Amino acid sequence: MEEKNPREEALKQFNKAAEIMHLEEWIKEILSYPERIVEVYIPVKMDNGEVKIFEGYRCQYNNALGPYKGGIRYSPDVNKDEIVALAQWMTFKCSLVDLPFGGAKGGVKVDPTKLSIGELERLTRRYTYEIINLIGPSIDIPAPDVLTDEQVMAWIMDTYSIIKGYNEPAVVTGKPIYLGGSKGRKEATGKGVAIVTREFLKLLGDDIKNKKVAIQGFGNVGSHTALFLSEMGAIIAGITDSQGGVYNPKGLDIKDLIKYAYYEKDIEGKIRRTVAGYPNAENITNEDLFKLDVDIIIPAAKENQITEERAKDIKAKYIIEGANGPTTFEAEEILLNKGIIIVPDILANSGGVIVSYLEWIQDRMGYYWDEIEVNNALEKRLIRVINEVYNTSKKYLVDLRTASYILAIERIANVYRKRGIFP
Repeated sequence: MEEKNPREEALKQFNKAAEIMHLEEWIKEILSYPERIVEVYIPVKMDNGEVKIFEGYRCQYNNALGPYKGGIRYSPDVNKDEIVALAQWMTFKCSLVDLPFGGAKGGVKVDPTKLSIGELERLTRRYTYEIINLIGPSIDIPAPDVLTDEQVMAWIMDTYSIIKGYNEPAVVTGKPIYLGGSKGRKEATGKGVAIVTREFLKLLGDDIKNKKVAIQGFGNVGSHTALFLSEMGAIIAGITDSQGGVYNPKGLDIKDLIKYAYYEKDIEGKIRRTVAGYPNAENITNEDLFKLDVDIIIPAAKENQITEERAKDIKAKYIIEGANGPTTFEAEEILLNKGIIIVPDILANSGGVIVSYLEWIQDRMGYYWDEIEVNNALEKRLIRVINEVYNTSKKYLVDLRTASYILAIERIANVYRKRGIFP
């Protein structure tokens, strides 16, 4: 599979919208570059006594609308271009859903599954120390991302609080609830993907019930998306992850599949963390997934998964982007020409950052809401933005991604038009 540079892909999407909306050249120039990228090298004492160096990044792309906001991922695939692209997407995502945040992203080049819990903690705390002057509740608020979770956020919060000398839960979001986390945060991205899918189908005169769905990725986003869509009446026919996949045209039992992948242990006594080998289903690969005869495909894994080659084989009517940047620019042109409707990442997977915003507000107020209030706020905001995007696509006669970018860019551009640039 041809590797695309995610930074270049992100800029192509931005430039397409900027041209259609006749964005001023000086604002286009500003939004084409990150404000800063910090590269750090993190020494960690391993359990065997050796010291190993890990490469880490934090990109702060733009803060015109407010403090930087963006996840931290741990992955052996982390690189500078990926982090910059993700920070740019985050900038436009926060703007699109009308949050007072800019965009950022962080990452460490590491396979966390190969570290002990002690090594993972020492890595996280030292990475936090290296970027500590760049983050804070009014500066930059990290969150979980690929292969990081609420435990990693708890270590970041604790390290920051100890060094600063006071307790500061608002420095990160996606924390455990008893450390100032928000109810509904863990499942928010997947719930948001499901809500967006249901609501867009409604706008187009369609219904989510009995729609066949294939999902690439069964991590936090993919598993929760599958769970909520199945509760809405969709048939989850196929799911793949990095180790394999399963297919049942009559529908997979998602609750049982989650139990199989994340609670039961394999013959070595380890949690499986994969759907591979699940009984009562046919084994499939990622290549197979994109060829399935389904109504909806949801890429919820990583960038550049729907390539030109895969786009040619896709039969689905809808693609809902649960991951960031899963569709290459050239593949999107093929899909659009086939009449396939693509709901873009900066809208489809924005549920996580919306509830992160709610968590940040709760931490700063010291007042916490119940799960119903959080979920209602999430759904209300998503439905409003969905309608704004749909109406913008009709106004400009453009696809949904371009419409989303036009809305997001315009909100940031208005800030620059009034504030100007310093000095």
